[in-house]
This record gives sequence, C-alpha cells and structure tokens, in this order.
Amino acid sequence: MKRRTLLNAAIAAVAVATTATASFAADWPKRPINLIVPYKAGGGTDAYARAISAAAEGILEVPVVVVNKPGSGGLNGANSVVGARPDGYTMMMTSGGSFLLSTMARDTDIDALESFNFVAQVGQLQTSLMVPKDSPFQSVQDVIDAAKADPGSLRWAHSGRGGFHHVGGLGFLANNGIEAQDVPFKGGGPTRAALIGEQADFGFLGVQQLAGFEDQLRAGGQQSGPRRDYVGCAIIW
Repeated sequence: MKRRTLLNAAIAAVAVATTATASFAADWPKRPINLIVPYKAGGGTDAYARAISAAAEGILEVPVVVVNKPGSGGLNGANSVVGARPDGYTMMMTSGGSFLLSTMARDTDIDALESFNFVAQVGQLQTSLMVPKDSPFQSVQDVIDAAKADPGSLRWAHSGRGGFHHVGGLGFLANNGIEAQDVPFKGGGPTRAALIGEQADFGFLGVQQLAGFEDQLRAGGQQSGPRRDYVGCAIIW
C-alpha cells in the first residue's frame, strides 16, 4: 500500500507545506488543498483543522479546504486519503490515539503507521470527565459514589465506541469498580450537546470542548497528565 500524508495535529501542516517533501512538486501548491478530517464538525480534531486552514491560506496563497468525512472511527476519511494521488493536495488531520485504536479494533487494510507519511504532532487532546453545569456532582468522587450506590443508573456519554475518549471512560469505570449506562454519540460536538441537554449524567471528551461553553459545563479529572490552565474560566473540580 502506498504511503500518504498524515497530519496528526495543527500548525505542523503549515511548516511542512512551506518546506515541502520529496513527493511534492517544486512549485507546490498551485491549487486548493483538501484537508480531510475523518470526524464530524465541532470536535477537537476539527477545531485544529479549521485553525490551520485559516493560518495556512495566508501563507500558501491557496485555499485549504477542510472536508469532514466521519464514520467507522475515522476509517472513512482515511480511505479517501489512501485512495488519493500522493501529490500534496490531499492531507488528513486526525487524532492519533483514536485513529490508532480504530485501525486495531476494526477489520481494515489501513495501518495507522504504515499507510501514511506522518508529518508532525503539535497539538495534544486531553480527555476530561465533564458534567452539566447544574449537575449535583461537585467532585469526581461524587460521581463514583453515586455510581456505586446505584449500579447502572447513571448514563455516561462519549464520542464513539472504540475511540480514545471511550477507552478513557472505560478505564475510569474499571479502575473505580463502577457500572454506568454507555451512551455513545458520533463525535465530540454531539457528545457536548448531549451533556448540556442533560441526556447523560457525565461524559468523557476532550477538554478543549469547554471553549465557549464554560457556563454550561463543568470539567475535572483530566487524564494523561497534569491539569492545564487553557480551559479558561471553566469550573475545575
């Protein structure tokens, strides 16, 4: 299988585009570039893609078009990139962890490490436990205690089975010996909307999903590292 370009994060795409690679023509770019996002609009990866699109157009002097192709844990979009000409005009920005898990868990010819040319990683998406702003839970321990008091009564939301946030949530449940109803959604944006609408009691999604929604959600219990200060004025447990 021929290798293709994989963008795992944001600003790195601009750096690669301006220096080019061996597979790019010397006069690249001459026409619009499609930046494939294999997830729905509104999620963390989509936010990265739109930020780089806005920045790159001023540097490259050609449009960088974000194209969302969700489905199958990112494999729908990945297949479209694998089938494209390796000329630098079709690239993909994906979540490294979620995409790797998808290729491992599904029957596919795509290999996350071998089917693409990895460009660079610049961003880092952290998983966080979130609840609606008016939730009675005031701490992560409150969630654990409520789940243990009535096993299976709480509903927990995530952005799709097999994805990074789903696996993180499963780890939280298993490590704390609790059970809850699994409520999957298709992407980070729908998961956030479900929490705001109280269709779930708590959920796991990227901490960047708080941006602009600090008055409707509360977050805490960030996984995979120390708490960050980039969540603005959101209430952190």
